[in-house]
Order: sequence, then C-alpha cells, then structure tokens
Amino acid sequence: MNKSFLKSSSIVTGMTFLSRILGLVRDFFIAKYFGANGLTDAFLVAFRIPNFLRRLFGEGAFSQAFIPILAEAKANETQAEVQNIINHIGTRFLKILIIITLIAVIAAPVIIFMFAWGFYFESDLTKFNLASDMLRITFPYLLLISLTAFSGSILNTYDRFSVPAFTPVLLNISMILSSVYLSQHLDTPIMALAWGVLIGGILQLLFQIPFLIKINRLPKLAKGDHKAVKKLKKRMLPALFGVSVSQINLLIDTMIASVLVSGSVSWLYYSDRLLELPLALIGIALATVALAKLSKHYANKDTQKFTQTIDYALKIGLIFGLPACAGLVLLAEPLMITLFQYDKFSVFAAQQSSLSLMAYGSGLMAFIMVKVLAPVFLARGDTATPVKAGVVAMFSNVMLNAVLGYYFDHVGLAAATSISALINGLILYYYLKRQSIFTFSQNLIKMFFKVLIASFIMVLFILNFDQAQEFYINADAFSRISTLVGVICLSVIIYFLSLRVLGVRIQEL
Repeated sequence: MNKSFLKSSSIVTGMTFLSRILGLVRDFFIAKYFGANGLTDAFLVAFRIPNFLRRLFGEGAFSQAFIPILAEAKANETQAEVQNIINHIGTRFLKILIIITLIAVIAAPVIIFMFAWGFYFESDLTKFNLASDMLRITFPYLLLISLTAFSGSILNTYDRFSVPAFTPVLLNISMILSSVYLSQHLDTPIMALAWGVLIGGILQLLFQIPFLIKINRLPKLAKGDHKAVKKLKKRMLPALFGVSVSQINLLIDTMIASVLVSGSVSWLYYSDRLLELPLALIGIALATVALAKLSKHYANKDTQKFTQTIDYALKIGLIFGLPACAGLVLLAEPLMITLFQYDKFSVFAAQQSSLSLMAYGSGLMAFIMVKVLAPVFLARGDTATPVKAGVVAMFSNVMLNAVLGYYFDHVGLAAATSISALINGLILYYYLKRQSIFTFSQNLIKMFFKVLIASFIMVLFILNFDQAQEFYINADAFSRISTLVGVICLSVIIYFLSLRVLGVRIQEL
C-alpha cells in the first residue's frame, strides 16, 4: 500500500512541480512586464474570482464529493452503470456552469463590486472598469476548468494521476506567451493576461479528452435524472464551503486588500503564489492521492488500510512540510527579490510581498494538515464535519482580519489566514479522534520530534550562511539565483542528513 501511495503521490508531485515552476515563470513575466500596481491589482481580482470558484466547483467541493461516489460505483456497479453515472452528473454539471457563466459575464461590474468594493470608491474608476472588462473574458475559464476537473476526477479514480496533474502546465504556457507576445498588439497590454487565461482553459479541457477516450469514460449528454446526481448534490452543497475555507479566506484577504494602498492585492498574490508551490507539491498532491485511495479502501471496507493511509500521508506531509515552512519564512525576501524584482517590480514591492510571505509561510503545516484530514471525512461521505470546522475557521479569519489587518495592513491579512487554517486543522483532528476514526500514532509523534530537530539544524545553517538583503538587491540575476539555489540545496542536504542521523530513512517508510 505504501509503495502504491508513494508512487502515485510522486507522480502527482512531479507533474505539479513542473506546473508550479512554470507558474513561477509566468509570475516572473507578469511582474517584469506589468509590475505591482493598480492595473495588476485589477487583473488579479478578475483572475482570482473564477479561480476561487474553480476551487469550489472544480478541484474542491465537486471533486471531493464526486470521487467517492464514482469509486463506490466502480467497485460495486457494472461498467454500463458507471458510465451512466458519469453521463448524468456531467450533464447536470455542464448546465449549471453555463448558467453561472452567462450571469457572471452580464453582471461583471456587480461581481467586481462584491469582491473588490475598494476599486469602486476610488476617485478614478479606471481600475474598477478594467477589472470588469477583464472578468468578462476570464470568467468563462470557470466553465472550462471545472469540466477539466470533472475529467481529472474520472482519470484519478482510474489511477491516471499524471494527466490531471500535468494539465495546469498549459494555462501557464498560455499566459506566458500572451504576456510576452499578445500584449504588444493590444491597446491595453495587460488585457493579454485575461485572454491568456481563456485560451489556457480551452487547451486544458481539450488535452483531457484523448485520455478519457482511452479508458472508455468520455462523458456524454444524458436525459432525465439519476439518483447519483441527488447523492452528489447532498454531499457537494456543504462541501462547497467545507473543503474550500482556505480559498474563501484568501478571497476575503483580497476583498479587504482592495481598500488598502494600491499594490496590496498584488503583494498578497505574489506571496500566495510562493506559498502555493510547496503546498501543491506536498499538501495538494497528498490530498489528491489520499482521497482516491481512502475512497477505495472505505468502499472495500478495509479499515486497516484506511487508517494506514491517513498516518502515511501525515508522515510524508510532516517530513517535507516542516522544513519548507521554515525555508519560506527565513528566505522570504531573497526569494521575492530573486524571482520577481526586475524592471517594473520594485524593491519596495518585493519587500512588502516578502512580509506577507512570512505570514503565509508560517501557516504552511496547518494548510497541509487541512488538505490531508478533510478528505478523510469526505471519503466516508461525511461532508457535515468539514463544514463545522470551516465555519469556525472562516469566522475566525474575518475577526482576525479586522484586528490584524487594521494594525498590520496586508501582512495582518496573511497572518489571519494562517491562524484560521491552524484552527481548521485542529478542529478536524478533534472530530477524527472523537469519532474514533484516527488518532496520532506513537510513531507519528516520534517522527514529529525528529523532523523538528532536523529542521532546527537546517534553520541554524540558513541563519549563519545566507547572504544579507543588500546582496540580493544589488546583485545581478545570475548571482542572485546561484546564491539562493546554493543555500537551498545545502539546506536540503543538511536536513536529510540530520534526519538520517536521527534514524529516519525515507525509503523505509
């Protein structure tokens, strides 16, 4: 079981790593060509709205509710019935997405006002109008990427993890090419990014189709109703909230940041993007594989493998997540300067982004914990418990935003999101323990202390051997990159050597 889990999660991690590296390249070009200002704030709001809803309707609530249903049908029903379920759910999903997309395109200014009201109350409405125009182009991405996530859920259920994990690469390529080439031919160059999002969504959906045909699971339009649709609706409605609390909190950050100084939305965006790299490689990869495996074990009533999968996912998340958390906090400024501080992206913007990265990065382990624990309930068909935890976490985030945002501006918003993620994770574990589903094993607790010691040794190295801020500001790109890569590589080597001395051997897990 461990080999199968590790192989699947390694595939997802590898493909996700490629996607995230290209994502950083994409963000490099956005920073280089457009900077961090009111115009980029407008685009990022227009992009974040469909991207946020994608996490709800696509990779978030829908996938979390759909995969257990499909896994159960695959284990207990005929091949024809499995296809019938896919067809009916896919048809209903498509209808809902078309209606939502049409409403959003027509009512784009209203939606921008709802999610970034600060733009509307500025003396110059250029930012508000630009965001509204771009939302009309970017919002259809929700329909495309949600159907892509639907296709990816089918492929994941059939253990075809690599294709859905690779698909985001196409969006990054589309946005990179649009920012470099298409922007030169538009009266408002930044509009090229909105078109890049739409083109990327089309490419992502088309890419999945041949692989669905290969496993003979290409969805088809279906008439009438099906009990599986009702089951999905029952599970998905609470899951719309429960599994996407972190995204809701990030959106709340954006809403409040829209009333702060220009650039605040962009500073939060760039710091969130760097947080997303380890979170995707560790948390999301583990969650993707864990949900499919947990759903399979629960459908087969294999309690031992179900529990082992949770324990194993937490160990892997701990081993890779804790040092990544320390690295994000300690190397926040070198990372921001090295990756983005060129041309229109100023030193001040890099410094402000690094402050919010420290706040986000300190909560990385909490984000990973939520990603691993929430699927445990969903695999069992329990969507109510993640909602309970999510409600508390979201209200905590709103209250913390009001206090920390007032005193610490955008950095306070990031810190509030991290604290609310910790609250969410602790509540999820409380319910797991209370319902006698899972408790931390002695091996996991021992592993935690060993990882903590190894991470502390790594932190000492970084504090003593990393270059000062002035070096990164004044150095050329090659010196920045080579120095930062050297520090990171040596830190990784020191960390894993320390783990080995402490008796932790990854290959024996």
